[in-house]
Amino acid sequence: MEYMVDSNNIIINRLCDFDIEHILECGQCFRFYKKSDKDYIIVAYDKILRITQDKDEIVFHNIDEEDFNSIWIKYFDLERDYTSIKKILSDKDEHLHRAVTEKDGIRILQQDTWETLISFIISQNKSISHIKKLIEDISKRYGTYIGEEDEIKFYSFPTIEQLSQATEQDLRDLKVGFRAPYIADACRKVINDEVNLSRLADMNIADAKNELMKIKGVGPKVADCVLLFGAKRYEVFPTDVWVKRIMEHYYFENDTKIKVIHEFAVEHYGTLAGFAQQYLFYYARDFKIGKK
Repeated sequence: MEYMVDSNNIIINRLCDFDIEHILECGQCFRFYKKSDKDYIIVAYDKILRITQDKDEIVFHNIDEEDFNSIWIKYFDLERDYTSIKKILSDKDEHLHRAVTEKDGIRILQQDTWETLISFIISQNKSISHIKKLIEDISKRYGTYIGEEDEIKFYSFPTIEQLSQATEQDLRDLKVGFRAPYIADACRKVINDEVNLSRLADMNIADAKNELMKIKGVGPKVADCVLLFGAKRYEVFPTDVWVKRIMEHYYFENDTKIKVIHEFAVEHYGTLAGFAQQYLFYYARDFKIGKK
């Protein structure tokens, strides 16, 4: 991948398999803010990034090469060959072929594991807009001020130590509802090393899932999301009610057990199951396939 530096901007031309709207709007992350079409502000790894895209030109605004190379190349998974991934998945079946063709700009972000854990605990039974607001409110209350963009103040996502200062009542006051004890339990178990987030990338996948499910309120779906988006475990296939309906629509009868869907995903998609899930989910969500 080649890029050029223009003043304080990093510019990439002719980058394949990258659509900033597909990447941010497909449900994998929550700290992004849409300014206009293909123009977003992102907060990640204690940094603020404005990124714009015009056809095949992608501009990373007001950043230096050091941050681009050490943070954003990894974050956007820019060194992975998505053309090959899409070819393999497209050849699996007609459903994936349509999804990959329609949503061809998705890349799976490499997010911070701790932030991903808390974000997906919060995400349960919430709309995207409400999830984003709760995460922003928690960051303002417990994170660290990191700067402004368009006269809006931004804060880092709180560290484990910072968020551990919050009581369950403090969290309830921020309107997280029944998730308050789940967040508090995650703080206790991670800070006490009862749950080891740093080992998730290397553990047997079943053990990694069980490690996360030691935390109150973390079931298989949340655990799979944390593993996929926060620990680079691309063999998992997060399945909520909507994904279950999508799979039933394409591959199964109604009322198929999630265990059967997972077994199918492992066999059919293999180590690319997480990528397949993102293409199918985003495509189906846009076309309201599986929605009741």
